[in-house]
Amino acid sequence: WRLKRELITVSGPLFLTTKVNMKMLKKIQRISLIGASLFLLMGLFQIQAQELRFIMCGGEVRAADQKVIDAFQASHSGVTVNMEAVPWGTCQDKSMTLAAAGDPVSLSYMGSRTLKQLAKNNLIVSVSIPEADQANYQPGILNTVSYEGKFWGFPHAFSTKALFINCGLIEKAGMQCVQPHTWEGMYQMAKTVKDKLGIAGVGLAAKDFDNTMHQFLNYLYSNGGQVIDSETNTITLNSPATVETLEFYGKLVSVAQEGPTAFERSQLKDLFNDEKVAMYIDGPWGGGQHKKTLKTIAVPIPSGPSGTNGTLLITDSLAVFKGTGHEDVAMELARALSSGEAQYELDSSWGLTPIMKYEGMVDNPYYVNSSYWSVFVEPIGSGGPEPLFVEYKSLQTVINSMIQGIVLGEGSAKDLVATAAQELEEFK
Repeated sequence: WRLKRELITVSGPLFLTTKVNMKMLKKIQRISLIGASLFLLMGLFQIQAQELRFIMCGGEVRAADQKVIDAFQASHSGVTVNMEAVPWGTCQDKSMTLAAAGDPVSLSYMGSRTLKQLAKNNLIVSVSIPEADQANYQPGILNTVSYEGKFWGFPHAFSTKALFINCGLIEKAGMQCVQPHTWEGMYQMAKTVKDKLGIAGVGLAAKDFDNTMHQFLNYLYSNGGQVIDSETNTITLNSPATVETLEFYGKLVSVAQEGPTAFERSQLKDLFNDEKVAMYIDGPWGGGQHKKTLKTIAVPIPSGPSGTNGTLLITDSLAVFKGTGHEDVAMELARALSSGEAQYELDSSWGLTPIMKYEGMVDNPYYVNSSYWSVFVEPIGSGGPEPLFVEYKSLQTVINSMIQGIVLGEGSAKDLVATAAQELEEFK
C-alpha cells in the first residue's frame, strides 16, 4: 500500500517526483534482490533435492547394490533413492505401465528382454558405453541390450546354464557318472535311470512360464539354431536346427517326470533335491541350492547333431526411463551400479556368471582356475542371447505353445515350428 501511495505521488512537483523515485528505486532494488535470491535458492533446491524412484525386480535389494546406492546418496547432496523391491511376477509390468501412463520411475532393474519394447515406445533413454568399456564385457553380453545400433540398458546380472547330474542315482543305475557330450548320450543316461530305478532321468520344463522358453533355448543354442537375426530383424526360427531341437525335447518326455506342463525350472530343482529326477538344467547358483548330502556334478549342456556345447546368455539390466527431468542423475547411478568393482562385488556375492572379464580388474577373480565355474564360463562364446522382440510376452507365449505342443503330442515338430515362426512375424 505504501509503495502504491508513493507511485501516485510521482505525479506531483518535480522535486517531489525525484525524491520519491530515489526512494522507490532503493525499495525496488531491495525487493528485486530478495526475489532474485529466493528464486536462486528455490532453483538450487530443485536441482539438489531430487528423488530417484527405483524399481528393483526380484523382491529384494542385494547388499552389493545397497552399498553403491548409499555411497551415491552420500556424495550427492539432496538426492534420495527411493527403492521399491517388487517380485518378478509383477515388477516389469509395473515399470512399463507407469511409464506408459506418464508417471515413469527414474530407473528399473528388469529383464533385458523388455528393452526393445520400451525403446520402440520411446519410454527409455539409450545409454552410452565407451568402446574401452565394451571390450570388458563377456562375448555376446551387449547383444542382449542392443537394438537399432544403440544400447538401451546397462547389463547388471548374467547367467549361463549347465546340466546338473545326481551321481548317486547314475551310479545306482549301474553307470559311470561322466559328462554326456551329446544329446543321444544324455538321453541314454536318462533312459537307463528310468528303466533301472523307475525315477525320471531328466527334469523337463513345459509350464507356461518364462524359463520354459529359456530351457528350450539352451538346447536350441547347443544345436546351432536361433530365433531371430538381430541385425536384419528376420525370424530364423523355422530351420532344420529348430526342428531337431523340438523333436529332441519331445523325445525327453518319455524319460522325464510326469506332467512336464506343470513344472518350471525352480520346481525341477526341488525334484532334483528330492532325488525324483537325475538331471536338470540350471544356472551357477544351483550348486549352492542342492542338498549337501547329494553327490552331484555340473557339466556343459550336451551338443545337438548340428551344434556344439552352447547356452542361453540371459541378462537383466538397468534401464533409465524418459520424462522424469533427472535422467542424467539416474544415468549416473545406473553407471555406478554396473561398473568395475561394484559389478564384480554383485557377481561374486550373488554367485552369477561373471558379466565382465575381470582378469586385470581385480586380484584372483572367483571363477578363475575353478573347474566348477569353467562349466559356466567356457560356453559363453558359443551361446546365444535371449531374443529381443517388441512384444516379449508374445514371444514367450508363442515359444511356450510350441513346446507344449510337442510335449502333449499335438503336432509334428516341423509343423509346430513353422506355425510358431509365422506367428512371431507379428511381434518382432
